[in-house]
Amino acid sequence: MKFSEVIGNETVAKALASMADSGRVAHAMLLYENEGCGALALALAYVQYLNCANRSGGDSCGECPSCRQMAKLIHPDVHFVFPVNKGPKTSDDKPTSESYVKYWRELALADPYFTEADLQKAIGIESKTGLIAVAEAKSIITKLSLSSVYDGYKAVIFYLPEKMNQETANRLLKMVEEPPVNTLFLFITHAPEKVLQTIFSRCQSIRVMPLTKEEKLQVEALKPQVDDHDRNTFMDIFGDLMRAVVARDLMTALECGEAMAALESREKQKAFCNFAGSCIRSIFMLQQNMAQIADIADEDLTFFQEMAQKCPKGFCVKAMANIEKVAMMVDRNVNSKILFTDLVDRMFMNI
Repeated sequence: MKFSEVIGNETVAKALASMADSGRVAHAMLLYENEGCGALALALAYVQYLNCANRSGGDSCGECPSCRQMAKLIHPDVHFVFPVNKGPKTSDDKPTSESYVKYWRELALADPYFTEADLQKAIGIESKTGLIAVAEAKSIITKLSLSSVYDGYKAVIFYLPEKMNQETANRLLKMVEEPPVNTLFLFITHAPEKVLQTIFSRCQSIRVMPLTKEEKLQVEALKPQVDDHDRNTFMDIFGDLMRAVVARDLMTALECGEAMAALESREKQKAFCNFAGSCIRSIFMLQQNMAQIADIADEDLTFFQEMAQKCPKGFCVKAMANIEKVAMMVDRNVNSKILFTDLVDRMFMNI
């Protein structure tokens, strides 16, 4: 991928190109983003630029052997790490990213702006929590101990380092701190506060900014298939919950909690929390007379306007805090029924 093909974040792209041109290449970088905002696309473009034989004008040529291999994500000196678990698409007892790299390539080539839920679905572990376990660290250390195939940089693109446990981090720590010559780690995170401090402190951090509304539309247009089923399901649950809460109908609200807990995987439950948080933000923006940045679909506008009128001013802030807490607890495998019942109770009491 070339920098010119990345949607949004032109300032970050120029900064990365400038670092490469000046030779000030950090051996470990942390790109932190809101999910789906292009950090992976930037990382791919950066590595391609670093290894391009004919780069010019702040971008890679796209034609040299290195660029052609990067365009297919098959460059022998570029490795990918991402959260995995046992699943039907591999027979490995202790799967690593290499076990699923075929599916990773297919997903990243089709949609470099994919979400964590998209990745879970692509590798077939929707009902499980992805992890970066110690077997991954051993695999990376082995790969980086081998000589480079080409004369350029060896790179490890590390997707969601917050999924790495302490043992994995300890194994990788020395390699991240003192990597072999011309070796770099690119960490992409959606939650920098969850990245282990031992890793975080050794990285140069770069903020990947959220996409504008126009840029979001460009990203959506790139997606190979747009499936509205999950969004419609989430909107039905959230709409029923909010109507029940403002009507002081506790039993119906609790039924909505049951529907949240019944979502088929923890990733879907986390995705619902993200969706609900986005909806609460939209209500808050309407209450602040900032409809132009509320990001509400035309067909949902009447509902959100009604909720903005009926919810007290302090409700949205409290609701956001409760939803974020539930998302964090889902990640820690806390019982879903308890979590979502408690969420409904708190929203009911705060209305």
